[in-house]
Amino acid sequence: MINKSANPPDLETIARIEPTLLDEVPGELNDVVAELAAASSRLGSSLHATTAASLADLVRIMNTYYSNLIEGHNTRPRDIVRALAGNFARDETRRNLQREAAAHVRVQQEIDRKGAAGELGEPAASDFLRGLHREFYRDAPEAMLRVNSNHQSFLMRPGEWRSRPEEDNAVGRHVPPSSARVGDFMARFAERYTLGKMRQGTRILAIPAGHHRFNYIHPFPDGNGRVSRLMSHAMGYSAGIEAHGLWSISRGLARGLKSRTEYKAMMDRADAPREGHLDGRGNLSRRALIEFTQWFLEVALDQVKFMAGLFEIPTLARRLKSLIERSESLKPESAALLEAALMRGEIERGAAPGVTGLPERTARRVLNDTVEAGLLASATPKGPVSLRFPEAALETLFPRLFPQT
Repeated sequence: MINKSANPPDLETIARIEPTLLDEVPGELNDVVAELAAASSRLGSSLHATTAASLADLVRIMNTYYSNLIEGHNTRPRDIVRALAGNFARDETRRNLQREAAAHVRVQQEIDRKGAAGELGEPAASDFLRGLHREFYRDAPEAMLRVNSNHQSFLMRPGEWRSRPEEDNAVGRHVPPSSARVGDFMARFAERYTLGKMRQGTRILAIPAGHHRFNYIHPFPDGNGRVSRLMSHAMGYSAGIEAHGLWSISRGLARGLKSRTEYKAMMDRADAPREGHLDGRGNLSRRALIEFTQWFLEVALDQVKFMAGLFEIPTLARRLKSLIERSESLKPESAALLEAALMRGEIERGAAPGVTGLPERTARRVLNDTVEAGLLASATPKGPVSLRFPEAALETLFPRLFPQT
């Protein structure tokens, strides 16, 4: 157990997390900020809003998969889809991983909803962050709330900062502020990362810095990594780079630019203390923060470009056609229905004969078969249909979205 007396006094002052923002920004960092802002504004711009919303559903599953993978939990996409449908495994370990994944999707879906409506508020605010944690663990069984460390065991309280000595533990080599000081550190965090008062470029630069400093403070007994990635996702909306929820940072953090070990190494590097009088004026290294920010934003840009390649209309249309050509159960005319839904967002069921060029009864059968395959769906039994992206089709439609599907 780590208590306040175990930490030198300077590690218990809120100035410990400085620098929180970069005062002077190197030119190459400004370049990647500008490129990220431009690329994200283009992502999905040609898609119909209904199609984009269906793709955003897929992105939430992808983000959940990779966020869990970062935590060492390999929850397959099909298991996430089953969990969202209320179909949980009998095995307790797998069932809890499914619950965890379903909670992540649910929380991110609410972020996406509020982000699209302009109702997010400040993602770095204490109430917002505690709300993320509370909602993530809302339905968690005791096994998911129990924390075992330093030969102690206790139940974590969803949405509550660390506030008891038994909740103070080292994170690898890093010793976070003690529980007695977490509230003060998080108040400082909220003050420094209030995005509403910043210009877009500064907001974008604040996302990597806030991501690291949140984990540096480690305000919750557990779940900090997940909350920080959800917070970064929310900050993307405030910075104008989230592109209708069509990309998210977790895939990039899990994969890195060249190696899957980069995230941990770069987070550790950003923990470095100030390295001499030419390394800023804060407690932590300004140089290391610049390096982490550069890496984080390049990862984000790489993900935006990757998703843009997947979601281009000509590319999607071609892959939808290929999917039908490979199918043993769907007729070739199904491809015309899928392409029409892609372009229009949705199609009325009565439009199937005109879209496929088939007689009404045959066209209705082709439409029903395509719905049965999960590629088209509607909110009501007789309502217009729009595109869906079932787990079985992901490898064909979106290669490399997951390591394996």
